[in-house]
Amino acid sequence: MLSTARVLCLSLLALLAAAPTATAAEGWTVAPAGGGRPTFYAEGEPGTHLQDTVSVTNPTTHPVTVRLHATGVPITFADTGVRVPARTRADIPFTANVPTTAAPGDHTATIVARDASGREATARLQLHVSGPMLSALTVEHVAVHGNRITYEVVNRGTTPLTPKLAVHATGVFGTLLDRTPRTLPVQLPPGQRLKLTEPWPDHPTLDAVDVHLTVTAPGGAQDTAAVSARFAPWGAVAGSGGALTAWAALLLVRLRLRLRRRRTDEGDAKAEHPYTQTELTGVGM
Repeated sequence: MLSTARVLCLSLLALLAAAPTATAAEGWTVAPAGGGRPTFYAEGEPGTHLQDTVSVTNPTTHPVTVRLHATGVPITFADTGVRVPARTRADIPFTANVPTTAAPGDHTATIVARDASGREATARLQLHVSGPMLSALTVEHVAVHGNRITYEVVNRGTTPLTPKLAVHATGVFGTLLDRTPRTLPVQLPPGQRLKLTEPWPDHPTLDAVDVHLTVTAPGGAQDTAAVSARFAPWGAVAGSGGALTAWAALLLVRLRLRLRRRRTDEGDAKAEHPYTQTELTGVGM
């Protein structure tokens, strides 16, 4: 006769054998249709529409309803709400829409399915956008506002840019600011515009200044923009006329320096290209 302990042990083993398999216990899954593909892969030019099918497999003993959406790339599903019966697979066609502004290169999207309980499953889509790789930018709307310089950088190419900025400013008596190129903590997608600010806490109190900003990026992208600014201590000398006198003197010095520089340049040009004139002798040919 079997002992009580032996009977309990055999009963426990029978219950374990009748339990659901590990696959069923894990619940429903999402994957590319057809099997054998760990992820989706698509390739096309900007503006194209790429079609594929996603499968929702339900190995459990009860039906499940999931809702589909995507991140990273615009995707249109044939049906965003799908009811999958027990031990059944549902195949849902979808279209990946490559934006007309998409930069050439590799992009990643994710198809997400979510059931009523909040459980989610995902499938990844690798998208390769074909087209020429062009690195180009412009620097626009440069302005000086007291202790800061504002400007805008526009990505005119087809690749994301990580720009570098160099700043050079000169006043009446020489260089005031000379910042070597440094990488800005931003990434600028193609076709996007970004407004940025460069601090200038030690700007002059009284001066006429020319500011040059040079922005570069990998791939040969480069542009330079300039702006002129005037600094004067109006608040300190308000009503005394001192500011006007100081400003007039400053402009006079600046004008003299420019005239001196122009004469020097003209003199150098004449030395390099001396003037010649053919003498008319009156003798017939």
